[in-house]
Amino acid sequence: MDDLEKAILISFDESGAVNSGLKEQAVAFVQQIKETPSICSICVEKLCFSELVQVHFWCLQCLHEALRIKYSSMTLEEKSFIRKSVFSLACCEPVHASDSNSVRILEGPAFIKNKLAQVVVTLIYFEYPVIWPSVFVDFLPNLSKGAVVIDMFCRVLNVLDDELISQDYPRTGDDVAVSGRIKDAMRAQCVPQIVGAWYDIVSMYRNSNPDLCTSALDSMRRYVSWIDIGLIANDAFTTLLFELMLVDGLLDQLRAAAAGVVLAVVLKRMDYKSKLALLQSLQIRRVFRLVAGDSNSELVSSVASLLSGYATELLECSKRLSSEDGKGVSLELLNEVLPSVFYVMQNCEVDSAFSILQFLSVYVSTMKSLPGLTETQLLHVGQILEVIRAQIQFDPMYRSNLDSLDKIGREEEDRMVEFRKDVFVLLRNIGRVAPDLTQIFIRNSLVSAVSSSEDRNAEEVEASLSLFYALGESLTDDAVRTGSGLLGELVPMLLSTTFPCHSNRLVALVYLDAITRYVKFVSENTQYIPMALRAFLDERGIHHPNVNVSRRASYLFMRVVKLLKAKLVPYIETILQSLQDTVAQFTKMGSASEELPGTEDGTHVFEAIGLLIGMEDVPPEKQSDYLSALLTPLCQQVEVALLNAKSHNPGETLAQIENIQQMIMAINALSKGFSERLATASRPGIGLMFKKTLDILLQVLVVFPKIQPLRCKVTSFIHRMVDTLGNSVFPYLPKALGELLGESEPKELVGFLVLLNQLICKFGTGVGELLESIYPVITSRTFSILPRSDIQSGPGSCPEEIRELLELQRTFLIFLHVMATHELSSIFVSPRSSGYLDLMMQLLLYACCNHKDISIRKACVQIFIRLIRDWFPDHGKEKVPGFRSFIIEAFATNCCLYSVLDKSFEFRDANTVALFGEIVLAQKVMYEKFGNDFLLNFVSKGFPNVHCPQDLAEQYCQKLQGNDLKALKSFYQSLIEKLRPQQNGSLVFR
Repeated sequence: MDDLEKAILISFDESGAVNSGLKEQAVAFVQQIKETPSICSICVEKLCFSELVQVHFWCLQCLHEALRIKYSSMTLEEKSFIRKSVFSLACCEPVHASDSNSVRILEGPAFIKNKLAQVVVTLIYFEYPVIWPSVFVDFLPNLSKGAVVIDMFCRVLNVLDDELISQDYPRTGDDVAVSGRIKDAMRAQCVPQIVGAWYDIVSMYRNSNPDLCTSALDSMRRYVSWIDIGLIANDAFTTLLFELMLVDGLLDQLRAAAAGVVLAVVLKRMDYKSKLALLQSLQIRRVFRLVAGDSNSELVSSVASLLSGYATELLECSKRLSSEDGKGVSLELLNEVLPSVFYVMQNCEVDSAFSILQFLSVYVSTMKSLPGLTETQLLHVGQILEVIRAQIQFDPMYRSNLDSLDKIGREEEDRMVEFRKDVFVLLRNIGRVAPDLTQIFIRNSLVSAVSSSEDRNAEEVEASLSLFYALGESLTDDAVRTGSGLLGELVPMLLSTTFPCHSNRLVALVYLDAITRYVKFVSENTQYIPMALRAFLDERGIHHPNVNVSRRASYLFMRVVKLLKAKLVPYIETILQSLQDTVAQFTKMGSASEELPGTEDGTHVFEAIGLLIGMEDVPPEKQSDYLSALLTPLCQQVEVALLNAKSHNPGETLAQIENIQQMIMAINALSKGFSERLATASRPGIGLMFKKTLDILLQVLVVFPKIQPLRCKVTSFIHRMVDTLGNSVFPYLPKALGELLGESEPKELVGFLVLLNQLICKFGTGVGELLESIYPVITSRTFSILPRSDIQSGPGSCPEEIRELLELQRTFLIFLHVMATHELSSIFVSPRSSGYLDLMMQLLLYACCNHKDISIRKACVQIFIRLIRDWFPDHGKEKVPGFRSFIIEAFATNCCLYSVLDKSFEFRDANTVALFGEIVLAQKVMYEKFGNDFLLNFVSKGFPNVHCPQDLAEQYCQKLQGNDLKALKSFYQSLIEKLRPQQNGSLVFR
């Protein structure tokens, strides 16, 4: 062993026994040898005489790299030496007279032979067919030397396919060109001989060396797609291939490889008439029985893929062939294979290239145009429904994960939800072509699930319920209400059922979803209301042991109450009694969920109760009693928490905050069922209870002024009270707004502005006095936070901060729009607010020209239109000094001309067209209010800056002075489009 061999061994050592310093030296040494000019000669010599596998691999790797990187700079002698040496090794020929190593290399490990094949293929890449035209022809006679050379030949063909020919991998343009060159040369020179060699190899070695035959068949499979199909699809070859598949005594891998070749033949691209003749000639029915074997075996998997591919090609033929004979033969062969394909879909692993859903969807689509289905087709539809039910079942191995909803369970549920979207589209299509059969299948499936025993698979029950749920997507509201078809039988059966596996989370959830989907049937058939209520209120729903099911049931129950509402009045006492423990648990101090802290799940029970007891159908005395019984403990909990807040340590205070938050959410949810008319006009006592509650909750802002979640929840309740109490909320607003205005964070200001928008929209000028005192403060806060220039995002900026600033800017602009459009624009110029007028105008001007949200730009233009109308009466002097000149010189030119000339102003976008309409209206309003002052400035100063021809300027004046706004808009758009090409980026927004 010389130094190089020692160094190679050390550099490949992974045991950790070699000193790291020594290993670094060894790596450096072999790298130094690799860079010597004579490296190829050194490698060939080592391949001939060394007995070490590591040395063989290193030498072949060096030769491969040298050819890839240095081929163009090698001498002719070097190329010839490498070619002859490598080919001799591949063909088990001695390189030198004294060389006895070639057999050892071909009998070595697979990775050595694969690396040698890679070197041969690299030479083929550069030299075939121009420099080395005889590579394949020369290889063939050497196959008579036996299995080692045949194996090497197959490896060369497979590596050639992997690295150059196969279209399964992305290729560069150069590689595609070389691949085409090699295939053309092989087709012209040697493909028939190679196919003959494959046939002889398989025939000769099928019993003695099945692994070698498998390798040859794998090579054949790869090449079928681009060689003459007649070389394979002939009596001799197909007989051999089917013999291999059908003989029981042979190795599974060999039989599977034969099936792979037949599948390649089936998938070969050709015209559909020829394809049908080919498929017909295969007599594929011979292999149907093979799929009934062990579903995990390689043979069954390969035959399953063969039948799936065969069926797909037949389906395509039936679609593409125009002749009735062609269609008839295609469908006859398809009907023959479909039962086996359906069996495969339910029981076997299918090649990932075959999409079960796509195949079934195409097959079902062929039935849409038929006047009626034959018995055979109906049978197939029934089998497709069986496939669908099998496909949508969860794997029982994930049962505990799905029930506890851990990370694995969540991923599996998400995967199935996504998969079912496409499956249920297929189900709807089947429902259209065979509605009666679909309903009967789902009925039978559901009946089977209902009558299931204790050991019934929970996954099967869940799948049956999911099918019933999905059926509702294709039914009209009238069909559900009247219980058309089998619904009149199925819904009552479902309502009265408790499954043995009802404790399973997924079964419980889909059961509740199904009842909710069909509750309109219950609405029409009120005798089933007690059954529906029990389903939601007992251990199947809100009292289910799994908290996720219980809270989902609360939400769905709230939806059911919204739909049934007045029909539930006779059952209110029963419902409240059933929910007593749930409500008591929620209102108990310290009951804030540790599992789901701060979430609004669970409060849906209170919303449902509010909807029930908030109806005017409920007698007034009972309504007051119900509401008092619920509000009193909730408010008491808040009051106790507020009193104790200062005496608790930080940990206890956090618990108090969570409890207060939970109480406020419950009160808020409860209030949603009470209308303004009921609380203020017909039953003012109800309104009085909510006023007292509001008074208590406003104290939360005093005691916890810095706790953002609490402030958010109280703000939400104020929103509710504005809608519920109407004008009677006014006495509480100064205190509420004063406390909320104490914080200046962007998020807080956004929430505050949204509340003000609601007040303005609800009460209009009625809040004018309140706004006069608040507007200067909130405007000052907003402008102190927003930058004077554009809000920049980029390196170093915090995305969350940028998002908050953009949201504040957007909400503030909407606030200004709401004020302007509700006759409150006088506040902008009141003595306390006029100091912010210039900042407001600059922000509005910038936003109407540049804001990325087109709807905000439109709103800002509308603000200017409103201000022009409000501040410039038809007869009278200017109300706001300087505003007229600002509008004429800044707004008109920048917004109405420069901004629309920008190429980003896209006339093909509907929102932009709406903005453009407002901009044109603004010009009309400016002309009406300012007359020739506006027109002269716009036309004589603005138009020349954008190179507008005089004749077009004159036409614009005529259109503007006319009365047809639509004609003005159309002309102005065409004018802008004509002017755009002349700008060359010269516009500067001022």
